[in-house]
Amino acid sequence: MKHYDVIIIGAGAGGGTVAYSLAPTGKRILILERGGYLPKEDDNWNPDAIFQGRKYQIPEKWLNKDNNAFLPQAFYNVGGNTKVYGAALQRMREADFGEVKHQDGISPAWQLSYQDIEPYYTRAESIFKIHGQKGEEPTEPPMSAEYPFSPLPHEPRMQEVADDLQKLGLHPHHLTLAVDRNVEDPENSPCIRCATCDPYPCKIDAKMDAQKACVDPATEYENVELKINTLVTRLITDESGTKVKAVEVETDGNQEQYTADTFILSCGSINSAVLLLKSANNKHSNGLANSSGMVGRNLMLHNHSTLIAIADKLNPTTFQKTLGFNDFYFGSPEHDYPLGQIQMTGKSQWNRLAIFSPDSVPKPTLEYMAEHSVDWWLTSEDLPDPNNRITLTESGKIKVDFTPNNLKTHNDFLNMWQGYLRKIGFFMFMSKKVPLSAVWHQVGTCKFGSDPKTTVLDLNCRTHDLENLYVVDGSFFPSMGAVNPTLTIVANALRVSDHLKNSLG
Repeated sequence: MKHYDVIIIGAGAGGGTVAYSLAPTGKRILILERGGYLPKEDDNWNPDAIFQGRKYQIPEKWLNKDNNAFLPQAFYNVGGNTKVYGAALQRMREADFGEVKHQDGISPAWQLSYQDIEPYYTRAESIFKIHGQKGEEPTEPPMSAEYPFSPLPHEPRMQEVADDLQKLGLHPHHLTLAVDRNVEDPENSPCIRCATCDPYPCKIDAKMDAQKACVDPATEYENVELKINTLVTRLITDESGTKVKAVEVETDGNQEQYTADTFILSCGSINSAVLLLKSANNKHSNGLANSSGMVGRNLMLHNHSTLIAIADKLNPTTFQKTLGFNDFYFGSPEHDYPLGQIQMTGKSQWNRLAIFSPDSVPKPTLEYMAEHSVDWWLTSEDLPDPNNRITLTESGKIKVDFTPNNLKTHNDFLNMWQGYLRKIGFFMFMSKKVPLSAVWHQVGTCKFGSDPKTTVLDLNCRTHDLENLYVVDGSFFPSMGAVNPTLTIVANALRVSDHLKNSLG
């Protein structure tokens, strides 16, 4: 039985970042990933394979609150869900860390401030090679440094849309993008600004996902070992129940155990809660780290809608996801409560529109619409609710007992944005609320705080109940704002890593 200083469970944004940060310490580190490396192949950029074939998504079925099975849009591989993300990584706004009143309730304050996280945001933006332009939009939080790389310029149709909306009093900004792009010398750039970035894997490794940015550099160190296709089935505590002593894993049908001094859990907010619940024993009858009864509760997923806006003008844009608006993040003249964030999504092809359309819509019609569409992604905050939770059935199936909230806000936001787009020449709209199966922005199932009666983790993301177990994915969030949580997950993992460097000695 091999012993390690640190075992990291999960090679996504959180776990990959901790591995990256701790690798230079010389500590013996084992990363356990249930999936493998996502293959580089032509289907990476094949919309038929991505949208109709669901290639690369996990085949397992989860249950919703009504016990109906669904296929989650989740990915088990080195790099986790970041392998197919749109690479738009944003900081939460400064006010997001305080209490925020919404139409549907309260988004609670964090016990850490934005200033506590800000230095780690700066480090995270450097690691993930963020492109952006400081000072463009009204909700931008204070920043101690410029973005590492200049923004990706808009293509002509996107610049036209940005200019038209700016004339209406809005503040267009360049999305902060994690891509390996040489803006000054595009002919010698890893990123080629292709049409298949969001939500495709990158066939040429030019998207700064967790594998490229963190796991690959970490595994260059001799003291870091990565085991792929290795499913952790249980965490095993010592006899006192105060420490984890080993992980039980399954590889090709064989079971093994590995021991360590410190364990880092980073399976994603849903699967981290699942593993803690599955690891129940006689000292922890309701699951590990669950003396508060809060493991699996307060799941948040964001309210998302895709909006396809069609005008008479052709949209020949290839790389569309460069433009965003935060003018209504905290409200509008007609709304005294936050609405959310607006950004472009990847340019739609007919395959993607087919998901939104009745089967009776012919392919030529979908192709015409795709040629004229400008494609938007709207995100509103959802609020923590202890009844939105992850549980396990008697047979061990994952159940996502989730009821969306803050929906009127999101619908108001969508309708308002269509009104702005009508003013600049768009006349036809297709929108779709992203369903539960798209479990992309999952956070909140092991929230952190100083009170062990109401939280799972302390402020260093160590479990209150077990002295050597940490959780560093999105589970720790007490609230989530209206931006992609990935950059905050990475920044927090860097913060926790600094704590670990001190505690590991």
